[in-house]
Amino acid sequence: MAALDALLGNEALKENLLTALRAGRLSHSILLCGEAGVGAGFAARCLAADYLYPDGGDGARQVMAGQSAECLRIEGEGASGEIRVDRVRAVRREIYNTGLSAAGRVVLLTGADRMNAPSANALLKVLEEPPSGVLFLLTASSEAGVLATIRSRCCVYSLAPVSEEACAAYLRRHFPNRPDAARDAALFGGRLGTAKKCLSSEEGRARLADARALAERAEKRDAYGALLVLSKYEKDRFAAREMLALLRGVCGASLRGAPAARELLSPPRAARGADAVRETLLRLSGNGNGKLAMTLLAAQLTAEIP
Repeated sequence: MAALDALLGNEALKENLLTALRAGRLSHSILLCGEAGVGAGFAARCLAADYLYPDGGDGARQVMAGQSAECLRIEGEGASGEIRVDRVRAVRREIYNTGLSAAGRVVLLTGADRMNAPSANALLKVLEEPPSGVLFLLTASSEAGVLATIRSRCCVYSLAPVSEEACAAYLRRHFPNRPDAARDAALFGGRLGTAKKCLSSEEGRARLADARALAERAEKRDAYGALLVLSKYEKDRFAAREMLALLRGVCGASLRGAPAARELLSPPRAARGADAVRETLLRLSGNGNGKLAMTLLAAQLTAEIP
């Protein structure tokens, strides 16, 4: 069984990649695109494992765990998550070293849409004349966000969320103590990675509960209740962004017609909520006052809809 078979959904993508890999026709540069939580990073690790260790075993498991010397990683750094040119240059030097035990090497670059011009140019030099046996796997939230010079050197594949039914089945299997997997699956919109990250931690579950509570307060036009929920996020921007992303998911689920979400939030209120969340995230990214941002959001969520 190939490691890539563990990726749920996206059957055509898996078939195309595995067919090309087994026939020796896989491009040396692959760009996997998908919104946060749909599994682009997981798919990249799976493909890396299948490329380096087609027979599986400990080597493949180390790749999946991020512990393989043959799988070199490039990730964003700092608050901006920008990929720095020094890291790209360091990996570029490293890939010319002999692999330790695998048939080749993999460079796994997460967030290709966060490369600046210098880092993209540094990567471009090696993509134009790649060393033999090296596979470049890039991920990005969207193809449009990746510089055209990089896109043109890659075969691009897009990932989609799994069906809500598949997501619910996964959640029932991995989170048996959750009371309603179908409801959770609807709120996450089939984004398994987001669901797993959220439900695996006490903080994530608390933020999901707050997002649901905010949706309920918005529907009831309870500004004071909404402000009480939001007050705990005034000084914690990271937690605020995480919770707001979940609230945006609730709004999106209502607009898609998911019954579990519409029980919390009507479509007109969901549309208003999605706009309010977007504006609040912009305020927070611009170093706006956290207390003021939460106060404005409470007012926007619960305002009368004409």
